[in-house]
Amino acid sequence: MPPENLKGETSRGEKLYEGKAKTLYKGPVPGTIIQYFKDDATAFNAQKKGTITGKGIINNKMTELVMKNLEHIGIPTHFLERLSDREQLVRKVEIVPLEVIVRNIVAGTMAKRLGIEEGTPLERPLIEFSLKDDSLGDPLIAEEHILSLDLADEAELAEIFDMTRQINDFLRGMFAGVGINLVDFKLEYGRLYDDDGEGYCLILADEFSPDNCRLWDMVTNEKLDKDRFRRDLGGEVDAYREVARRLGISLETAD
Repeated sequence: MPPENLKGETSRGEKLYEGKAKTLYKGPVPGTIIQYFKDDATAFNAQKKGTITGKGIINNKMTELVMKNLEHIGIPTHFLERLSDREQLVRKVEIVPLEVIVRNIVAGTMAKRLGIEEGTPLERPLIEFSLKDDSLGDPLIAEEHILSLDLADEAELAEIFDMTRQINDFLRGMFAGVGINLVDFKLEYGRLYDDDGEGYCLILADEFSPDNCRLWDMVTNEKLDKDRFRRDLGGEVDAYREVARRLGISLETAD
């Protein structure tokens, strides 16, 4: 359970890590971390940099909504509590060094890599893996690589596939309900260890936001995600705000 009386407080401890979109701080009690969501935007492995005003607030609140909804259908997550407009309290986990990519419609690098027209629906959802390593450009890897390099074992992979399919089914329906196609997205999983450090379970970690998924309007195919920044389309702030509006996320702030 999350510690009490933290709502609205920062309660940040020592800075643990600063990434492209978030900063992590030691949490107020052992086994917790505070995620701070920034407005910084990057693309092409941080070769392109910029700012999307208010993005951190939207991503924080959208991640809260998604994680809570997934918990309701039995998907364990690291989310504990949103503390403020830009901060949330999460469980400390050992991140599995994989990015799990789910594709429902061909877009982005898949279209370029395979020469398939962007927007082509897939006969069934495709789950891919990439090695979580910015210095290498997060290269795609096969299941055989994962097992041979001991990045995860067979039981973990089976659990990742099962949870990922459940997450995709649920989120496709959630976004379809507000007129949005969930084109593709990335997930990360973590190992949550028991108090004695012996056993552990896999849980969903990181975030879910327009930063790490593609969202297209179901009628117009208008892009409502970070592709507007990647491709210099403009209107990034309006796109992020539109997704939040459709999901019923309040953008009133207490800052």
